[in-house]
Amino acid sequence: MRLAFVDKCVAVAVVALLPVMALAAGFEITPAVQAELDRQKQVVAGWAADPVIVSAVKEQNARGPIAGMDNPKWKTTRRSDPVVKAFQTSPAGQFLRARLAASNGAFSEAFLNGSKGEKVAFAEKTTSYIHAGQAKHDVPYTTGKAWQGKPEFDESSQTYAVQVSVPVLDGGKPIGSLVVGVNLTHLEKIAQK
Repeated sequence: MRLAFVDKCVAVAVVALLPVMALAAGFEITPAVQAELDRQKQVVAGWAADPVIVSAVKEQNARGPIAGMDNPKWKTTRRSDPVVKAFQTSPAGQFLRARLAASNGAFSEAFLNGSKGEKVAFAEKTTSYIHAGQAKHDVPYTTGKAWQGKPEFDESSQTYAVQVSVPVLDGGKPIGSLVVGVNLTHLEKIAQK
């Protein structure tokens, strides 16, 4: 009896997600949506220029990644682990959490990477500890230019979003990257205007 109830709940959840999954799969980046994404990149660039963010990346770059931490180990590290909590409660983590809260749902996630793609701070635990080798970190870090992904489901924030990232600059030179998810629901509202 209990198993039938669980199966029914899973079926209802899948059916409820189908329109959202279809939205991501068929979401079109129209000129109006792209203009909004470009505007959001400017907002995120402002965050990346904040002294709290720049200082956190500089300090992390001086320390380097956590010894022995890689993406497989990170996946098994619990959200309640003190290492994870430290990324959230640091001044940079608090800064990112405050900016997400103030966005009224426009942003679904935010995380800060050091020069090697390792985490510096985040609002919520990320899927990966190191993003080196991925365009979301490599493009802003190596070119000094913003990057934009495609609409997709983000595991860490459990939302459909378009990720954008910008370089964190010190003296005009990239020292890290800031990645933010722009919520697809927010973008859909822009597309309907």
